[in-house]
Amino acid sequence: MGLVECVPNFSEGRRPEVLEPILDAIRSVAGVRVIDRSSDASHNRSVVTLVGEGKAAAEAAFRAIEKAAQAIDLTKHEGEHPRIGATDVVPFIPLEGSSMDECVALAHALGARVGRELSIPVYFYESAARTPARRNLPDVRNIGFEKLREAVVNDPTRVPDEGPKNALHPTAGATVIGARQILIAYNINLASEDLALAKAIAKKIREKDGGLKGIKAMGFAIDAPKCAQVSMNVCDYRSTGLERVYAEVEKLAGEAGVKILESELVGLAPKAALPEGLPRRIQLRGFDPKTQIIEALL
Repeated sequence: MGLVECVPNFSEGRRPEVLEPILDAIRSVAGVRVIDRSSDASHNRSVVTLVGEGKAAAEAAFRAIEKAAQAIDLTKHEGEHPRIGATDVVPFIPLEGSSMDECVALAHALGARVGRELSIPVYFYESAARTPARRNLPDVRNIGFEKLREAVVNDPTRVPDEGPKNALHPTAGATVIGARQILIAYNINLASEDLALAKAIAKKIREKDGGLKGIKAMGFAIDAPKCAQVSMNVCDYRSTGLERVYAEVEKLAGEAGVKILESELVGLAPKAALPEGLPRRIQLRGFDPKTQIIEALL
């Protein structure tokens, strides 16, 4: 198997002393590189991007999940971003010399191991989903950790794919593991603290509500900078690029008399998604092509 990318999301974005041991666990696997890390205090979430040969990447992900389960207690966790697990989501993405089928196999093997060895329930999503109802990530974690603790006992549609079937891990919750194509995590900060506006814009632009193709979106209130944010996953940048997304949010915000403060990448993006001049046009904060373009780091 060739290279794969793995992008685990951890429910910790405020305490470096908690995140560093998780990163060390990833780095302890020979042949695996951490090529990006991004933490957000308002979301209380960190996104880590690692690359390596398939089995090595899966081993690194397992060690990270294990360490996160020891260090993160969801019963004490607060943040803007929805979550059901200490390690909330772990997608595998095919890169050079690997295929989606191979990434699906990695996801299934990792999920079985996490359930068996760590007693953490696992749900499979996207291309690794075992039922159509779980293909879309928001549909898996839409009720959050607190409500899922009850639902997993009483609701047959919430029974995990691997691991304990009727109880979440008491502090680490559950983990969603999958395989998908490259997506871009992209946020637009409004020059306003109007959370209702951000949520209304998110609803209008997301695909499932009749908006832009491949866009998943939510509205949040964030503290740094203090503003309302439209937070998105751009799942098919070839169909709906960042400039199109920015223009639509700018139009909808403008109709309410609000301007765009800035936009930001969370993690990395492929070179084709950010042609020359685009970062300036979409007010992309702190963009550095040497550290935020996938091809530059590979």
